[in-house]
Amino acid sequence: MRVMSVPSDDPVESLGEPDQVRSGRLIVTIDGPAGTGKSSVAQRVASRLGLTVLDTGAMYRAAALLTLRLGIDPTDATGIAGALGTHCIEMDFETEPPTVLLDRDHLGEEIRGSKVESIVSVVAAHPEVRDRLVAVQRAVASSHPRLVTEGRDQGSVVFPDADARFFMTASSEVRARRRVDQLRAKGQNLDVESVLRGIEARDRIDTGRADGPLVRPEGAIEIDTDHLPLVEVVDRIVAAIRDAGGDS
Repeated sequence: MRVMSVPSDDPVESLGEPDQVRSGRLIVTIDGPAGTGKSSVAQRVASRLGLTVLDTGAMYRAAALLTLRLGIDPTDATGIAGALGTHCIEMDFETEPPTVLLDRDHLGEEIRGSKVESIVSVVAAHPEVRDRLVAVQRAVASSHPRLVTEGRDQGSVVFPDADARFFMTASSEVRARRRVDQLRAKGQNLDVESVLRGIEARDRIDTGRADGPLVRPEGAIEIDTDHLPLVEVVDRIVAAIRDAGGDS
């Protein structure tokens, strides 16, 4: 198993072998709000270009799930940071796509549940939490220097020197409909209005937080996904990377 661990007092350590770099570093960041399709796009871009993919949102969801399991108040930054010092959030890079682990356990769909959804932006807003997970994300890039990483602050904060940066957008209404379709496919029957309210509330938290707010990174290519099929979004990103000479 190839993993990266959340540190306590020790530096981040890679427990797996580094990637075999074919043609030097290539860090691609994809940022944007919830429901724009970042995870699906990142996985397909990585597959097309032979890169490793990192879902940073899953890390913050794992931190939110840990908060719930331990009964910590989501607003208690010190308590959550302390829990991250004694519990282990890792990425398993032997799965396809790589998956997040909590104390060595695969979390599956548990991190996508409504309880995690309701607090993840609150948990992720704490600078103490972000500092720990940003350190892990940068360590991942050290061991996997040909990387597609997606989240809220990858191109603006974590990798401001990325080789290619993208910002995906979509209207809140379109994102809500997509989320409802996903949930209904899994047997959950939620209405669009309640999901829309949740998305808009999360947007306010993500854009308004003081540490690592959701912004379009300077120089990032913006892609509005409202009326674009997934394959076309992937084609545009891959073409932009290749045009910039980022793919050998």
